[in-house]
Amino acid sequence: MQTRPAGAAPAAAATARAAAITGTKIRNLTGPDETGRFAAPWTDLGIPVTCPDGTMLFVCGDTFDGAGVGASDWRAPVGLRARHPDPDYLVIDDSVGGTHAVGLVPESHRNNTTAIPSDGFTIGDTMYMHLMRGVLYQTDHSDFWRSTDNGETWEYLCLWPGDQYGGQFQQKTYAVADDGCCYVLSSVFNRDVDSDLLLHRVRQDRLGDPAAYEPWGCANGAWAWGNYPTPITARRRWGEICFRAMGGQYALTWLNMDPLGIRAQVFALPTSNLFTTPEQTIIVPTTPGNESGNAVAGPYGGFIVPGSTFGDFTINVSQWYDDQDYRVMQYRISGLAV
Repeated sequence: MQTRPAGAAPAAAATARAAAITGTKIRNLTGPDETGRFAAPWTDLGIPVTCPDGTMLFVCGDTFDGAGVGASDWRAPVGLRARHPDPDYLVIDDSVGGTHAVGLVPESHRNNTTAIPSDGFTIGDTMYMHLMRGVLYQTDHSDFWRSTDNGETWEYLCLWPGDQYGGQFQQKTYAVADDGCCYVLSSVFNRDVDSDLLLHRVRQDRLGDPAAYEPWGCANGAWAWGNYPTPITARRRWGEICFRAMGGQYALTWLNMDPLGIRAQVFALPTSNLFTTPEQTIIVPTTPGNESGNAVAGPYGGFIVPGSTFGDFTINVSQWYDDQDYRVMQYRISGLAV
């Protein structure tokens, strides 16, 4: 469960290119009708991950049963599943836990702490999940987990302190490249705080070793791996971020807070200049009852669905504006410039 984004006026297009972007809601992925049978009628995020067995796991955040958000049975994170995923029309038909979606890792929620996922991905026969731990937006630490049974059980790997790089290593998202590395973007996990975006790389066989994460930075006028990390784009208040290698390029989507909307950038290399890469607005905000096209009331998230292409680009968008309007939805975006 995330703090709802402020603002309701539609955001202006980030660039002239973004004016051609349109969107269509495909369906609700979660809600009483869709996931109530798994004791998860109220949930968010739904980070989609293709499992080694071909199913798709949706890694969700704060999840509740009962009459509305916060009513009862608080769990985070949970795993909902599509047994036969079609990236054009996703349907959740199972969960980790069967008829009662269980918390994927131990989390007591004592003193209102929680475990919010920022990313999940698969390499070979192993799945990985990154979590931010503590009171919401007061991250004590982030930790990293793996699963070798399609997300049914998870093994702890490592943690990073919440104050690393001034808190700008709390929220992480991983692009799995074909060069044996993952490229990792990170920011503060707090929508009310300005944060830089930092870049690291790590070998795929050392993902659980914090010492193996190599920063990208500029020193003495030259950019190089191993320098102290340098901001790679404009400082801002970041919501959720999603970084993926796809179609021979890289895609970054994120919740932009000012102006509110979900944006995307497409670029050739992890080290491309994001200061000059066009920012394309793919989801704009509106008020409840006035949703159409790519205008969404209370939007956040924006995680890229595996199997998407730039020509058929689908994302999972979360929504929250009252106790019974808290869900994950699938949207198709058209007109993305590449």
